[in-house]
Amino acid sequence: MLRAVGATLAIGLLAGCGAAATTGSGAGNADVATGGSKFTTADAETAKLGTDAAPGEFPRVIKHAGGETSIEKKPTRVVVLDTGELDDVLSLGITPVGIPTTEGKNSIPSYLASKVEGVATIGTIQDLNLEAIAALKPDLILGSKLRADKLYTQLSSIAPTVFSIRPGFPWKENFLLVGKTLGEEKQSVDILNDYQAQAEALNKDVTGDPKISLVRFMPGKIRLYANKSLIGVILKDAGLARPENQNIDELAAEISAENIDQADSDWVFYSSYGDPATTGEQAVVDGPIWSKLGAVKAGNAKSINDDVWFLGLGPAGAQLILADLRTLLVK
Repeated sequence: MLRAVGATLAIGLLAGCGAAATTGSGAGNADVATGGSKFTTADAETAKLGTDAAPGEFPRVIKHAGGETSIEKKPTRVVVLDTGELDDVLSLGITPVGIPTTEGKNSIPSYLASKVEGVATIGTIQDLNLEAIAALKPDLILGSKLRADKLYTQLSSIAPTVFSIRPGFPWKENFLLVGKTLGEEKQSVDILNDYQAQAEALNKDVTGDPKISLVRFMPGKIRLYANKSLIGVILKDAGLARPENQNIDELAAEISAENIDQADSDWVFYSSYGDPATTGEQAVVDGPIWSKLGAVKAGNAKSINDDVWFLGLGPAGAQLILADLRTLLVK
């Protein structure tokens, strides 16, 4: 049976008063995780956030998921707490002074790595180093309630902090919030308009109505990504259909290697969060069931870049996904 997957909340409270430099588990917000009471409305609620200030005008007050934050002048020393915020600021031409690493195959998403060479790291997304953040003397911290809700007070004592509700499927609303925070409202809208034009062009150029299945191998689990995910939103924007078991308002559904046949569709795009040998991907792909999938037989099962398709979480990653989809689907 398929079951909806709950997001793991992994960043934690600072232990003691300055006694520990890093955070443990439990600092996120279960209400905005998959299955939480505020999960499905995160995009609509994020769209209500922002500022009444004129475009580019400072000082401004930003209404955000953590409350209200005053920003006196355009930020120049920005720390980001996740890959989505990293993609967002780089897309707006701002190189952050501090970034987290991931536990994926690459510590920094490969498509962004060359843009942040030499930038200081602040621990991992799951284990932030608050002392390292403070040492960078940022004038803005960008994060989310999902990752670091219970750290908001500590982070705000370091620098003005602006939170989205959660990364993932509200990626467009999150990007607009970052644009408003940085005084780059027009640029963020222009970038999203360009993305939408590319999505609509892809829809016109794809022949027929192929259904797309998304499979991600992770340590101890296999996920079929659904509508409430970055790639789910992109596929919807491009008018590309999903198999019934992924056409659900969840982040993902979870299956086992024994029922990998439930991943079959016209096209199967798959990746691993980490080494394919340790995520189980290699064993499944080399196993007896995989070769019997219709998509595999048709040559329509393709390995994709996990860094982009699942860790991008912003407009640069989204446009690369559209380019990949065009290469794969447009003959």
